[in-house]
Amino acid sequence: MYNQNGTKRGHAIALFSGGLDSALAILLMLKQDIEVTALTFMTHFGCDLGDRSSCGANPYPAAEKYGFNVKLMHLGQKFVDIVENPQYGRGKNMNVCTDCRILMLNEAKEFMGMVNADFIITGEVIGQRPMSQIKSKMELVIRKTGLEGKLLRPLSAKKLSPTEPELNGMVDREQLESIEGRSRKRQFAMAKEFGLDNYPTPASGCLLTDEGYSNRLRDLIANSGRLSFEDLNLLRLGRHFRLDKETKVIVGRNEAENNSLRAAKQPNHHHLEALGIGSPVTLLIGEATDDNLMKASMITARYTSDRNKQKVRISLINGSGNGSDGRNFDVPPASDKDLGYIRVK
Repeated sequence: MYNQNGTKRGHAIALFSGGLDSALAILLMLKQDIEVTALTFMTHFGCDLGDRSSCGANPYPAAEKYGFNVKLMHLGQKFVDIVENPQYGRGKNMNVCTDCRILMLNEAKEFMGMVNADFIITGEVIGQRPMSQIKSKMELVIRKTGLEGKLLRPLSAKKLSPTEPELNGMVDREQLESIEGRSRKRQFAMAKEFGLDNYPTPASGCLLTDEGYSNRLRDLIANSGRLSFEDLNLLRLGRHFRLDKETKVIVGRNEAENNSLRAAKQPNHHHLEALGIGSPVTLLIGEATDDNLMKASMITARYTSDRNKQKVRISLINGSGNGSDGRNFDVPPASDKDLGYIRVK
């Protein structure tokens, strides 16, 4: 299985989310004594090590157990740009799966050249995802990345044309799989065979597939000149309300979100809170007119422990976040009906 000089038979670059399918693709290569360097991509949309999803599970347990290298790569502004203007459309929500795959593979292709690797592998399965894992889209991705013959999908390899490493004998095609469709029975059986037991349950993917997050992102794109990383991070937090094109309100839903909103507050944000009672942290982002401050105060009052009272005192918190700056608003809590018109659902 090794070359005569004791080295591995080849070197594959893997796209590795930390999920089951990409882990199995790597294990199929390791079984054939192919060296694997796994690339784990991160974005501002949930594909990071803090998210136990198929998009962002921790890659290190499997890497440490089976002995392959992992390199983290953040797609940064490149990915934000394609989210704003995808060339190949969106899925049901704001997911840009085809553009995303092309971007990741282009990054992997560049890395492959840097380290003189032989080919690239992914954990894709034909028919598993309706937007990006159908044959026509998988072939499109190969054309757009220029990876003809260099992109091997081990889990569905026998359903696809042979690649260069299969044709030249570096990889034994007979040891690859012919999985197709959304059933994961074969993958679960393979995981048991390999002793792979630390993997996340199947998930829909990154935050761009989430309906609520997608609605907030659509609102942000429609009302801002350009997406900033600060704005994107805030989309993960709280209830969002749109007062006008320049102004939105974010209200924390629990203590953890309150703390996150305090930490995320920028100098141009205004912090509102009811002091001395159970209260959310509210950020007013945009035009802090008297009218908008009153509206933000009424929204805040709706989610305090005094929401059933006729008036609630809401304070504008000073820059240090430890007390009122002297401006208080005694307001009636907003009604659910009123909030329905401005809530970003």
